[in-house]
Parts: sequence; C-alpha cells; structure tokens
Amino acid sequence: MAVADKTAPEWEVLPAAGDDDLQAIAQRCRQMVKRRALLAAGVAMVPVPGLDWLTDVGLLVELLPRINGAFGLSNEQIERLAPDRRVVVYKAISAGGGMLIGRVVTRELVMWMLKLVGVRLTTQQAAKFVPFAGQAVSAALTYSALRYVCEQHIQQCLSVRRRLALPAPAAA
Repeated sequence: MAVADKTAPEWEVLPAAGDDDLQAIAQRCRQMVKRRALLAAGVAMVPVPGLDWLTDVGLLVELLPRINGAFGLSNEQIERLAPDRRVVVYKAISAGGGMLIGRVVTRELVMWMLKLVGVRLTTQQAAKFVPFAGQAVSAALTYSALRYVCEQHIQQCLSVRRRLALPAPAAA
C-alpha cells in the first residue's frame, strides 16, 4: 500500500459552469461595477483635477481582479490548476483576447487600459472647468467609461469560460 506524498501539490479543477451560471456571475459583476461606477461619478463631480483619475484607477485595480475571481480566472486561481489544465486556460485566454484575465492587475496595466477610452476621459477633465454642467458631464463620462471598460472585461471572461466549457475536438 503506497503512502500519499504530503508534499505533492493539490491541483484544483476549474469549476464547470453552464451558460445560465455564467450569466448569473456576469450579472453580479455588472451590479458590482454599477455601484462602483456611481461612486466614481460622485467623485468626478468634485472640482479637483486629477482626483477622479486616481479614483478611476483605484477602482479598476480593485474591480478587475474581483471580476476575474468571480469567473474563476484570477491569477491565483489559475496557478492552482493542474499544469495541463493551466495550459488549456492560458490558450483560451490568448484566443479570447483577454488582456487582463489571469494577470496581476497593476496600476500601469490599468493606465494602459484607460488609454483605450482616453478621449472620454480627456473630455471629462476639460468639462470640469465649466461650472455645474461641466461637472455633470464629467460624472457621466466617468460612469460610462468605467462601465465600458468593465463590460468589455466581463465579455472577455465570458468568452474564455465558454471556450473552456466546449468539449475536446474529436480525434481524426
């Protein structure tokens, strides 16, 4: 009788999730994003230049890993997978174009991501100098930019999880 090696790593398996489960996860993530985007919009109404950028970056550094984790795609979760399964997950991530999936989300990475919506955020900064109406426009642009970035990320996570749920191709 063989004794189990106590030093052998315990590999985890990515939990199976049907499309309904994935949609429920996505909906919970959207609700979380909506609440945080409203908070960021409130901060954007404060007429202090730069404060909203700091808030946006801080919120995204917090939100993106939480979204990854909700889908089972955080860096830590992927690293706990069996090596062969980990390779499959990373291939699905690269095929799905997930730039922020399975990575440690840093401020630099978030700043790069925000450049994708740079026009909105530049307009937002300029709008702050118009009293009252400009602050409302700034808040609306902050809200929409955060929702846009997070929605794109949620869609990428959904795409990767759907790819992982596909059956293996039949042998020729």
